[in-house]
Formats: sequence, structure tokens, C-alpha cells
Amino acid sequence: MKRTMPWKAFLSLLMPLVFLSSAYGISAELEGKCMTCHKEKTPGIYLQWKNSEHSLHNVTCYSCHQASRGDKDGFMHEGARIATMVTPKDCGVCHTREADEFMQSYHAEAGKILESNDAYLAHVIGGDPAAVVGCASCHGAKVKLDNDSPNKLAVGSWPNSGIGRLNPDGSNGSCNACHVRHAFSREQVRRPETCGKCHLGPDHPQKEVYEESKHGIAYHTNISKMNLESEKWVVGEDYFAGPTCATCHASATQNQRITHDYRDRISWTTRPKISYLLDGWEEKRANMQDVCRNCHGKVFYEGHYAQYDALVHLYNVKFAEPAVEVMKILRENNSLERTASFSNDIEWIFWELWHHEGRRARHGAAMMGPDYAWWHGIYEVGKHFYFDFIPAVEELGDDEALAYIHELLENDPMHNWMNRNTDALKDGIRSGELQKLYDDFYQAQLED
Repeated sequence: MKRTMPWKAFLSLLMPLVFLSSAYGISAELEGKCMTCHKEKTPGIYLQWKNSEHSLHNVTCYSCHQASRGDKDGFMHEGARIATMVTPKDCGVCHTREADEFMQSYHAEAGKILESNDAYLAHVIGGDPAAVVGCASCHGAKVKLDNDSPNKLAVGSWPNSGIGRLNPDGSNGSCNACHVRHAFSREQVRRPETCGKCHLGPDHPQKEVYEESKHGIAYHTNISKMNLESEKWVVGEDYFAGPTCATCHASATQNQRITHDYRDRISWTTRPKISYLLDGWEEKRANMQDVCRNCHGKVFYEGHYAQYDALVHLYNVKFAEPAVEVMKILRENNSLERTASFSNDIEWIFWELWHHEGRRARHGAAMMGPDYAWWHGIYEVGKHFYFDFIPAVEELGDDEALAYIHELLENDPMHNWMNRNTDALKDGIRSGELQKLYDDFYQAQLED
């Protein structure tokens, strides 16, 4: 049986809307005109709204789209001042805690991609249209105004549902990046497909990693048992067949409420060249392990984290740190042929080494995706480090960089395998010699 909202909660939701409608002098007749018109002009939008929780609780078009005289994107439409765009600030009138959490999250900062090399590449290799429909559609970008446009939003920046969108009212983010308008379905936002718009592809294939993992298999083979439409959705109580992205990163457990700040359960950052543990990582890891314990014993999930940590340390120390050091030497010595970023072959090799292959390896280990941890990850990192990156360094002929590489390949026990005999290496694998090398290495990382 479908649960209804308790009357006190309903009043707390309704009262801000009643206040706002009366404050702007909008009559019930005028609000009804929105539905009557859009039922004919945009029936899909009307039906999405009509079958939503918003409709059930009398949250109308004007409740969300109303604009004050000071709103830069506001305009008069059929007797009411409205804004096309609904921002987290608007949603926060009723959903205060959720909006506050979201606007403090990494998601709300995603629009800062304009300051990163991703956006640089899109603009100089492709061009502005590529950046708009590619980067900005996921990350968000600054929405510009056009006073000659019927809704005052410039076509070069609108539509945009990028999760870190920079809005005219000063807020960051887009709630409907996940809570897709105008239904705002609970079921939809809990499904991993919703996250798959952005979290996929060569540089951050979380969707693909999830689908190959036991977690993804459990979900896809048990969707009918997931109780996705339930108002209350607590893992271990309301469902147990398998987790979704929301389960692990956002949804409630018996000990934690829903969060809209995805930093709350992530201990490593696997995005940059070299991974590092985030501030407060112990608490964040405990939060995630609280999710894990609903389906796994302590030995299981602590073992997973030990394996994950080991892979991240391996990637950092064996490949990322040496590559970063070499690139630093080359730049300080002005050894690159051209000064523009990405105008030299080695910069592309280095970029894909960490931004594509290195991320795939780390994401694969984090989410128990073996193919991405190895074949799409460390295998490609290793191949391209030894047989693309190092030859590119040698071709540039920088003496300092070459000396660094020579020392690495000759004397570092992680890299000098290239100078040993294959049979001797196999014997080392069988005897546990190579395993001990990495056991000692990992223990040293823990002690540091």
C-alpha cells in the first residue's frame, strides 16, 4: 500500500508555498491556467507533473517557477512573473537540508571544469560547441542571459542540466540532473542508469565498472525485488537484493539518513594524477562500511578496503609519482618543443596514463570491477608507461629526466624486472619473492 505524507510534514511543505503565492499576488485561477495551457501545449510535461508527488501535494508550476522582480532571469508570461530555470535555491524553499547539503558537495562544484584541462582540450582541440554539448552538459557551466530571448536565457548556455551549473541567481548546481523533471521520481533517482549519464566512458567508467561487478549483477538480476518506489528506502529493511549507486553513496541505512553530499562516504579521491586520502577519511570510510555491513561481514569489507588501498598505493608509487616527476623536470628545463599545453606528444601520453587508464584502475578497484582494475587499468598503465611514456622521454633527450628514468629502471625493485630473465621472474612468482616485495612495499605505505 502506498504511504501518504504525514499531515505535519505536509503542512511544513505547503506553508512556504502558500506564503510565496500570496506574497506575489498570484490567484488560484492564474495558477490553474498554467496547467490548462501546458496540458495542451506540452502534454508530456503536464502528465509527468500530474503523476508526481508534487502534484499530489499541490505543488504547482508556479510554486517552483515563480520569480521576483530582482531575479535576473525572470520575465512576464501570461500575467505572472516566472523564470524558466529552477535552481537549488528555489528547491531549497521547501527542501532546505537537501539543498544545503547539495550546494556544499563536489557535484555542485563540477561547473569549475571551466578552469581545468578537460575544458581547455574541448575548446582548443574541438571548439566551443564541443565544450557546450560535451563538458558542460554533465559538469554544468555558467548560464548566460539574453534579454532578446523570450525566456531571457542564451541558447549557447541553455538548455543545461549539468550538475554543477552556475545559475543566474548565484547558486551552483542543478537538482534535476538527478531528480529528472517534471516527475522527480524516487524510483528513477535510485536507479544506477540515472548516474550513467555522466559517470561512464574512458576516464571515469563507474557505470561500466558497476555493471560488471557483483553489485551490479545482483541489482540487474533482482530489479523486481528492489522496492524502488517505496517512500522509505533503508537498506537491510526495505530492500536487500543488491545495492545501487544511491545505496552506497547517498541513501539511508539503519544508522545514517539520506545525504546529498557524496563526500560523506568517500575516503580516497581517485580523480587527480596522484590519489590522496580526503580530510576526515576515517569517518567517511566508516560511513561507507556502515552500508557494507548490511550485506557483508567485517572481515569481508575490511579485506576489500585493504585490497583497494594496495592498488591505489601501487598506482601512486610505481607509476603516477615517477611520471609526475618526469613531467616536472621536462617543464622546468623547457625541454618540451612547444609551449602550448597538449601540443607535444608526451603530454597526451601522460594525460591518458593518469586521466584515463589510471582512473579506470582506481575506479575498478574501488567498485570491485576486476576487468577495469587490470585489463582496462593497470595493464594499460604499465604498457604505456614503459613503451610509450619512457620512449617519449628518451626522444626529448633531457639529461636530468633520462638520469631519473635510468635510476628507476636499473635500481628500483618495482621496475628492474625488465632486466631480469623470464624464468627467474616466474620462479620469483612461485616462491613468493615478488609477492613479498609488494607486501613489504604496502606495509611501508601504511607506516607512512
